[in-house]
This record gives sequence, C-alpha cells and structure tokens, in this order.
Amino acid sequence: MKQVRFAFNDFTALVSGGASGMGAQVARLFAASGAQVVIVDANAELATQTAAETGATALVGDVSDSAFCDAAVAQTVARTGRLNAVVNAAGIIARKSGVDTTDQEWQRALDVNAGGVFHLSRAAARHMRDHGGGAVVNFGSIWGELGGKGAMAYAASKGAVQQVTRCFALELARDGVRFNCVCPGEVDTPMLRAAGRPTPLTDAQMQDIAERVVPMGRLAQPEEIARVAVFLCSDAASYMTGAMVYVDGGYSTQ
Repeated sequence: MKQVRFAFNDFTALVSGGASGMGAQVARLFAASGAQVVIVDANAELATQTAAETGATALVGDVSDSAFCDAAVAQTVARTGRLNAVVNAAGIIARKSGVDTTDQEWQRALDVNAGGVFHLSRAAARHMRDHGGGAVVNFGSIWGELGGKGAMAYAASKGAVQQVTRCFALELARDGVRFNCVCPGEVDTPMLRAAGRPTPLTDAQMQDIAERVVPMGRLAQPEEIARVAVFLCSDAASYMTGAMVYVDGGYSTQ
C-alpha cells in the first residue's frame, strides 16, 4: 500500500478505540507523522501493546463514563501541554435485528458509540475553545445515514454520532474548533470479522461480502480509513467542518 505522509510537529492527538482496528491505525499514522499520541481504550492489554509499538501513552477506561472522558482530556493536556486533535474511533456492535435487540444491548450501544463520542468531544471542545482551536473527527458509518438490516442498535447509535458531529460543528465554527465525521463502509477489522458473531468470518467469507456489496469489489484496509481521519485533523482540511466523509468503495452511491 502506498505510503502517505503527514507532518504533525508540536501536536498532540487523543485517539479513542486506539488499541485495535481503525483506531490503532490512526494512532500509528499520527505517531509516524511526528505527533504525540494518547490512546484511550477499554482493553488494557491491547492498549498497552499498541502504545508500546507507537511510543504513545495509554489511558485505560470506558468512554461511556463522562468523568473518565473529562479526566482523559485533562491528563493528556497535563502530560503533553496541548491537545490539538481528538479522533473518536471507539465502538461496539450487536448483530441483532430490532425485534431481537435486548434493552441492555440497545443501551450499551448508545452509551459507548454515541455517548462516548459526545463525552469525549465535549471535554475536548471545552479545552480547544479556550486554547486556540483544534479538530475532532468522529467515526460514523454508512449505516448511520443509510440504515441496514441486522444491526439496529449500531446503526441508530452511528446516526446519533453524525448528528452530534453536525451540531458541535455549528456551535463551535467561530471558535476554531472543527468537527467532521468519517463514515466507513466495510473494513477488514476485528469488528467485522468477529465482533458479535458466533465464529469469525473466514477470508473467503470476507471476500464474498466485498464482491456482493462493494462496487470496488474489495474491503477497505484500516489504514485507508485512518488516512482520511488524520487528513481531517490536518491543516489541509482547514475549511472543512460539519462534513460527513464517506469512505466506502462506492457503496453509498448505489
């Protein structure tokens, strides 16, 4: 895969869900581009491993807890002296239809996917508003706009993420705080392969998904989504706020 270079000197990025999947690739790309990186994740083992690989700092906790999100921002600023960007990549999925989704599954998806984005975005925005601005990139999904079968709670929570992004973008546009949303399609991540499934998908099953639903005929690699998220945090995207950026191999054009 062709290497894409960014430059983030004197720059701190906080990445939720940064222990694995697309979040880990965002953390790696920031670190390789000169940024100081703080990873937030509930998985202590993976967070520690990814932090060691990238030279990042790991903060372990649950983004559905607003107090933890406030503390994560405060600790990031205390350790690095700044906070320039936040990427909210943390997320979970329950592969259930609406009629089969339990109250607990529904609430947990909203608490982590939507609540976590709101809590960490709010904490970051309060700091950025008073310290010269910054960029927040939230992870939505094609399902947040288009809907889909078999993941009711996930799709609803991602729709909420996209509205949170739009509202913050409007509220803070004059304060130099940009909010954008990257909306991936099908990506070759542990979530797609295994999360919420009785057995992980095989390579052949993954390719079948790609051929059936993606116009480009292949799944995205996590780095391809990470590039877009990092771009949205960069000065190259200085006139972008409130955007829903679909990175889906053409799926949403059908």
